[in-house]
Amino acid sequence: MMAAEPLTREQILSAAEEALRRYGPAKTTVVDVAQSLGVSHGSVYRHFPTKAALRAAVVQQGLEKKAGQLRPIADESGPAADRLHRWLLALVEYKHGLARLDPELFGTYAMIEKDDSEVIREHVSVLTSQIARILRDGVESGEFRAPVLDGGAMAIWDATTRFHHPAHRHEWTDPKIGEQFERVWRLLLDGLAKG
Repeated sequence: MMAAEPLTREQILSAAEEALRRYGPAKTTVVDVAQSLGVSHGSVYRHFPTKAALRAAVVQQGLEKKAGQLRPIADESGPAADRLHRWLLALVEYKHGLARLDPELFGTYAMIEKDDSEVIREHVSVLTSQIARILRDGVESGEFRAPVLDGGAMAIWDATTRFHHPAHRHEWTDPKIGEQFERVWRLLLDGLAKG
C-alpha cells in the first residue's frame, strides 16, 4: 500500500477558506479544517501553530492575490490619472463585492484587521507602493505636481479609506456611494494635477 501524499500548506489554506465560508470566522475550528481534509487536527497544527495563524494565512493569501491583480494597472503605461482612477475603482469594487457576495470571508478579513495588524500593514505597504508607482509616472510625465511624491500614496489611501476599509462596510449599501467616491476622486485629482 502506498503512503498518502503529504499534506501541503496550499491544501490546508484552501480547506480553511471553505470552512471559513461555511462556518464563519468565529465558529471555524482547526478540527473543521482537518475533517474536511480527512486528517487529524495535529496534521494541520504542524503547518499552522494556532487557529489565528491559520486564519491570518488565509487572509494574507487573499490579499496577496488581490495585490497581484491590481499590479498590472500600476505597471501600465499611459495617463497616470486614468490608471490611478481605475486602480482605486478596482480596489473598491473588489472590497464591496467581497462584502456582498462572500460575507463570511470578508468577516475574516475584518477580524484579522483587529487580531493581526502585521498582515494588514504589509498589505497596505504593498498597495501604497503601487499607488506611489503611478504617482511617480505622473510626475515624470508632467501630469502631476512633484510634491505629491512626498507621502502622496498614503494620503490617497487615507482619503479613500471610507470606500475600501472593512470598518465602513455598513456605508457601502448607500445607493449614492459611487457618486460619493467620484466626488472624493475629483478632489484628489485637483490636488494632484499640475498647473
